[in-house]
Amino acid sequence: MAELKTVARPYAKAAFEVARETGLVAEWANMLSVLATATAESKLATALQNPAFSAQEKATALAEVCNEVITDQGKAYLLSLAENKRLSLIPVISELFEEFKLNYEKAVDVTVTSAFELSAEQEQALSSSLSVKLDRKVNLASDVDAALIGGVVIRTGDLIIDGSVRGKLAKLAEAINS
Repeated sequence: MAELKTVARPYAKAAFEVARETGLVAEWANMLSVLATATAESKLATALQNPAFSAQEKATALAEVCNEVITDQGKAYLLSLAENKRLSLIPVISELFEEFKLNYEKAVDVTVTSAFELSAEQEQALSSSLSVKLDRKVNLASDVDAALIGGVVIRTGDLIIDGSVRGKLAKLAEAINS
C-alpha cells in the first residue's frame, strides 16, 4: 500500500493544485470519489485492465460512466492517467486528495469508538476539545464497540488516544507480566 501511495501522490498533488487554483476543491474531491467508486466495480475494473482497449478508449469509457460529475479538466486528467497506465490508482489518488483537502481546510477526520452511544452533548464537547488540541476543525464520526468495556478510543490519521478500560487493562496486564 505504501508503494501505491508513493506512485499516486504526484497525481493527487497535481489534481489538488489544479482544483485549488480554480477554486473547485470540493468538486474535484467529489469527482475523484465517484471515479474511485466506479473503478472498484468489477466489470469496469476488468475493462480498464484490458490491453485491447487504448488509453483514449479507457478514459472515454470511464468519463461516460461518471458523466454526471466529470468536468473537461477531469476528462483531460483521466486521459493523462490512462496514458501513463495509472487508472488503477484512482482510489488511492482520491484518498490522498481528501487528505490534501482536509489539510488545506485545516480540518481533520476523527473517529471516536466508545463502549456506549455518545450523546450529542458529549460529541460536541469532545469535538470542541479535540479542535483546540489539534488546532483544526474536527469532523467527528462515532462508533460503538461494547468490547471496550468503558471509555473511548480516538483515532485520527496516525494519532490514537486509547482511553478505554480495555486498553488500561491491557497496559496493566503488560506491566504485571514485565
